[in-house]
Amino acid sequence: MPLSVQTRREKQKAELRSELVAAAHKLVQEEGYEGLTIRKLAKRVGYAPMSVYSYFADKQDILFALAADAFETLAKRIEDHPADDPIEALQVVMTEYAAFGLGNPNEYRTVFMTEKVKPPEGRTFAEMQEGNPLMKVLINRVEACVTAGKLKGDPRAIATMLWAVGHGTISLLITFPFYPFGDQQAFVKRMCDFTLAALATQDVPPLTETPVNC
Repeated sequence: MPLSVQTRREKQKAELRSELVAAAHKLVQEEGYEGLTIRKLAKRVGYAPMSVYSYFADKQDILFALAADAFETLAKRIEDHPADDPIEALQVVMTEYAAFGLGNPNEYRTVFMTEKVKPPEGRTFAEMQEGNPLMKVLINRVEACVTAGKLKGDPRAIATMLWAVGHGTISLLITFPFYPFGDQQAFVKRMCDFTLAALATQDVPPLTETPVNC
């Protein structure tokens, strides 16, 4: 097969996959987890359901694709907001992550609050984590804080703890909208400031005995 033909087919396949991912984003934004089905996704893009199965084995595969796309979008948004002070640069990560979650509650709930029991075919959870652009940005900014003497300890462990606090905060705000948290963004900032202040007093050890790269 000539390379040009193969390249054209690969490009068409990538374009269709991107179209499916974009349509899946719209579905979950409008209808939530329950609205995301292979049949509805196929109907939205005007293809037969079997065509969708050639790109995604099941609903969980679509969720992984949505998560990967969201992580990439968030990483770009964060990189568009640099800051000279390393702590402020780290706070931007939390602010943008929260803005995404609170601005897209159905999508956040669907993509980040549903159980992932198995990785996509041909990949491991470790490989997915290593290729996560948002985690890379977060760890890079934590490393800058460690280098500047603002934080101390294992960058990946610190990044994971910040992610856990951020995810927990956003999940609470989405799941319990009638609880008196006050202004949502102000509460997110309060949690971020509190966590960073607490971390600044500690030498944070690695999460595991075996080093993990991501």
